Amino acid sequence: MGSIFGTDGVRGKANADLTPELALALGRAVVTVLREEGSRRPSILIGRDPRWSGEMLESALIAGITSAGGDAVSVGVLPTPAVAHLTARSAAAAGAMISASHNPVGDNGIKFFGPEGYKLTDAEEDRLEQFVDQDGGERPLSTDIGRRLRDHAAVARYVEYLASIADVDLSGLRIVVDGANGAASNVGPQVYRQLGADVITVHCRPDGANINDNCGSTYPEVIAAAVLEHDADAGISHDGDADRLIAATHEGGEVDGDVILAILARDAKRHGTLAQDTVVTTVMTNLGFKRAMHDLHIDVVETKVGDRYVLEAMREQGLNLGGEQSGHLIDLDHATTGDGILSAVRLLSVVRSTGVSLRELATVMTRLPQVLVNVKGVDKSRLADCDAVWDVVRAEEERLGTGGRVLLRPSGTEPLVRVMAEAESEGDARAAVDRIADAVRDALTL
Repeated sequence: MGSIFGTDGVRGKANADLTPELALALGRAVVTVLREEGSRRPSILIGRDPRWSGEMLESALIAGITSAGGDAVSVGVLPTPAVAHLTARSAAAAGAMISASHNPVGDNGIKFFGPEGYKLTDAEEDRLEQFVDQDGGERPLSTDIGRRLRDHAAVARYVEYLASIADVDLSGLRIVVDGANGAASNVGPQVYRQLGADVITVHCRPDGANINDNCGSTYPEVIAAAVLEHDADAGISHDGDADRLIAATHEGGEVDGDVILAILARDAKRHGTLAQDTVVTTVMTNLGFKRAMHDLHIDVVETKVGDRYVLEAMREQGLNLGGEQSGHLIDLDHATTGDGILSAVRLLSVVRSTGVSLRELATVMTRLPQVLVNVKGVDKSRLADCDAVWDVVRAEEERLGTGGRVLLRPSGTEPLVRVMAEAESEGDARAAVDRIADAVRDALTL
């Protein structure tokens, strides 16, 4: 078996790549590992998003856990960060979330959390995978077989925790919430209403088939239109498992992860709560963000694309705020992973405490035009040593100078190369991307 774990757990087409048999094997494997570490009867907390295949995979995962002698504690439909939070604040030895995040309904995934609520490391996933391959472990009998338990109070505890983080009353603030017909559809509006906001919901009626269907954080134009339609002060848009946040101003302007992170970083520095006056981002973060942080005397640590790399850098360097352009933001003072609802609570708290509109707050940074092209059908493995391509990259970097930048990288999961450029004008960025993309095609086409 090849590696089943990607950059964010196990993910694939439900019932094809991610089968009930694999889910069962994962359940047995996680209990086997935990028993080897000394847990006689480990409990694993399990949550899921509302997509159809979630029930099937949850049943299989629970069968694997209980057949190996562990207890499975089901919390039902909840956001990914809720599972992480609840795992860390319970007696559970691990947590599992069944979700494919912002992906279409036909996909699904399983990711695991350790007892402190952090996603498993590469080494921990490798160890887990060894037991999946072996399909070994004990087969307890009688009352040593594990049980399926249910935690009916999980939602209430998570809502209460998020509401407790805000130090201001959101009364009088009208917001529109796009729940992507996913895991935030119930919890998100509950939190914002408990804080006093006037909440209007769109795409918060999951039926198992409509998750991420032309809605949610990957369709920012939807929340922008809804804010204008309802004359709201701001819009909040989550993805299927609610670990992301994309916002909209009262004028319908998009506020992406870079801008939200800039707003939160500035506010944290102002209050003396930004650890080491430093924030963590990825290489995809807009150059305008870095310029804004420089002006605010905030240092920026840059990582590879992926929230796990952002989190890794934060933990290694003792930092408490980081995130991605996609809206996956991490606040280590209050969570162990990205939490879209938590991010929204913090953002809306800044709006209310400052008395400044989200549109005005968003002027903290000026976004440079960014153009991204995926060059398909190429041999990405040859990119690193292809001088012909890198000569063009260097020429474009020289052409853009300090007014822009170029990023060229192979996709981690697809046979393609990503070409991105930022410049003072969209035309300059587009020209740079086109020239580099042509060089990639000429040199690396299969």
